[in-house]
Amino acid sequence: MSRVQFKNRKGLTLTGDIEWPAGGRAKAFALFAHCFTCTRNFKASINICRALAAEDIAVMRFDFTGLGQSQGDFTDTNFSANVDDLEDAAAFMAEQLQAPQLVIGHSLGGTAALAVAARIESCRAVVSINSPADPAHVLHHMDSKLEEIKDAGSAQVKLGGRPFRIAQEFVDDVQQSNILSNLHDLKRALLVLHSPVDSVVSVENAQQIFTHAIHPKSYVSLGQADHLLSREADSHYVGEVIAHWAQRYIELPENEVIEGVVASGRLEHQFLTRLSSADHQWLADEPEHYGGSNQGPGPYDLLAAALGSCTTMTLNMYARHKKLPVEAVHCRVEHSRIHANDCNDCETANGKVDVLTRHIRIEGDLTPEQHERMLEIADRCPVHKTLSHEIKIRTQHEAALATA
Repeated sequence: MSRVQFKNRKGLTLTGDIEWPAGGRAKAFALFAHCFTCTRNFKASINICRALAAEDIAVMRFDFTGLGQSQGDFTDTNFSANVDDLEDAAAFMAEQLQAPQLVIGHSLGGTAALAVAARIESCRAVVSINSPADPAHVLHHMDSKLEEIKDAGSAQVKLGGRPFRIAQEFVDDVQQSNILSNLHDLKRALLVLHSPVDSVVSVENAQQIFTHAIHPKSYVSLGQADHLLSREADSHYVGEVIAHWAQRYIELPENEVIEGVVASGRLEHQFLTRLSSADHQWLADEPEHYGGSNQGPGPYDLLAAALGSCTTMTLNMYARHKKLPVEAVHCRVEHSRIHANDCNDCETANGKVDVLTRHIRIEGDLTPEQHERMLEIADRCPVHKTLSHEIKIRTQHEAALATA
């Protein structure tokens, strides 16, 4: 999992997480919308996303404006704002990761997914889970407060056992939203999952959604699951069903061969850089105090990680080969720059010298001699040898890809 942040159209920073496949290489990307007043860390949301990741579909879930770790005031939001947040999230994915082919939503998040799917060009399939057919359905949970909201402009309402302040703008917005009339022109594959015993959003809502949509469309009953998919088995099942159903509709990439590591970044995203290899994808960035967004390790952190991981792998391999009583190896690497005239064993006489300092800790019942030998073996790490020998960096220009 990796943390991401992006700006919505109002300039607010929204926080999300990406669930990656185990190998780090995704064959498609999905966007997930959490349930009303939930957050991206709601357990069912995490389980669904992880089940998809297990089938090599990377999923980004994020906190809507004013919820979780996203900026903004929940009182100032409405259903349309959630739909806009989803569209902004999809745009971020298209620029920094890969455009989502699958949009999934739980409860009112599913209704928002239905509303936004046609606005996301890359979307090929959309999924609603225990979702209301009409956004105004949520007003049933605040019937006793509607008059107070109308008179005072807002009121505190308990939803899911937690207090939230709901404004009249929210009420007006959901009353004016009409999802069903747009489903006929959805032009995306649709999967409706709903529990027949859902006591929060009745299964009749699923029937309305399914009836108004045109093919391709599918319906799956969730048996005895409750509205929030409280049982872990239910949320895992939902994720597995979505992953297998989506294979029929998402566009799978050709077997692209990547040589080396590709780093890609856009000017407007400051230091944020997407890294890809033949089997993995990850992010690099700089800390906020350097002008970055801190969504990944910095270049020197990656350099230190290369040396530290190679050292650890080499020492563990040696310990296994020699059958040494080693339990674990830890290698902390620090990068610094010193003046050449302060270095006693440097060949360079002028300017500054880069120094990588390894702090190696070996857990296990080793003799002093074995400890000393292990430290000698650390210098045999291939990355250590590469960094210690002469390095040449050659740069070649590649022409930009033609665009239609």
